Amino acid sequence: MAVLDILEFPDPRLRTEAKPVAQVTEATRTLIDNMLETMYAAPGIGLAATQVNVHQRLLVMDVSDDKSKPMVFINPEVTVLDPEQGEYDEGCLSVPGFYETVSRPQHVRVSAVDRNGEAFTRELEGLAAICLQHEIDHLNGKLFVDYLSPLKRQRIRKKLEKDQRQRA
Repeated sequence: MAVLDILEFPDPRLRTEAKPVAQVTEATRTLIDNMLETMYAAPGIGLAATQVNVHQRLLVMDVSDDKSKPMVFINPEVTVLDPEQGEYDEGCLSVPGFYETVSRPQHVRVSAVDRNGEAFTRELEGLAAICLQHEIDHLNGKLFVDYLSPLKRQRIRKKLEKDQRQRA
């Protein structure tokens, strides 16, 4: 397994809309394993393939306290089960060091395919539902900063661009 490079905002590749995974192959499972290793190493609770510059509809997450319950969602489709919004301070591995309050539905149903190519449906609530929606946004070329005011988004952009220049 390998730790992959995570793209950082404002990298334009983060705005690419991911394509559906046609077939789960050994290469798909290797990508999943590498994404899980990358997510745990970062450390984070979710990672979309778009964030590692692979534009396929695939994401991994693990919201368990002890990081023992990895979940894989290939070609996820979400249905909101309760429109009541929950506010969470969201962070993102592609927007390091920033946490902002975002409102999202707290109870969803997701239909997807697992690492073995088997279809499944699951209901998620709370943090798991929020994390799933955050990662699906990535697959659609959207970031949590898009929910913020233009002023906040620009402030974050300038700070990250400065940090990236200093690292280069």
